Amino acid sequence: MATLKKPDLNDPKLREKLAKGMGHNYYGEPAWPNDLLYIFPVVIMGSIALCIGLAVLDPAMVGEPANPFATPLEILPEWYLFPVFQILRTVPNKLLGISLMAGIPLGLILVPFIENVNKFQNPFRRPVATAVFLFGTLVTMWLGIGATFPIDKSLTLGLF
Repeated sequence: MATLKKPDLNDPKLREKLAKGMGHNYYGEPAWPNDLLYIFPVVIMGSIALCIGLAVLDPAMVGEPANPFATPLEILPEWYLFPVFQILRTVPNKLLGISLMAGIPLGLILVPFIENVNKFQNPFRRPVATAVFLFGTLVTMWLGIGATFPIDKSLTLGLF
């Protein structure tokens, strides 16, 4: 059974909010109009301004025209595909590489079931799930950074 925090009805600040019709939820402020009317538009406008500012300050380069008959020497996918590209590039058996790539979504599906008997959401109280997450994050970053190096330096990141 979960522990519930009950409000202290003798608190004068809470009584004042309840008298005004506020304080019906845990934080003491209703979502309307505080969040929905004032905060969300500010966040949306800020996001749009950030996108426009980045587009003005660092525009995308057009580059040279495409030539379907000339393959570039170093072909790289988009940055978010670097880790799986690195797996395919470094594993000598391509069937094993495809199997490892298919294992990534399967592993991600299994993550919520690690220590699922634990009712806590605090990562410090779920050490196995936290360790698996941190290890996976470090391996993904290692593979992603390694994909930008030449094949002979990709696994050591040029350090050894």
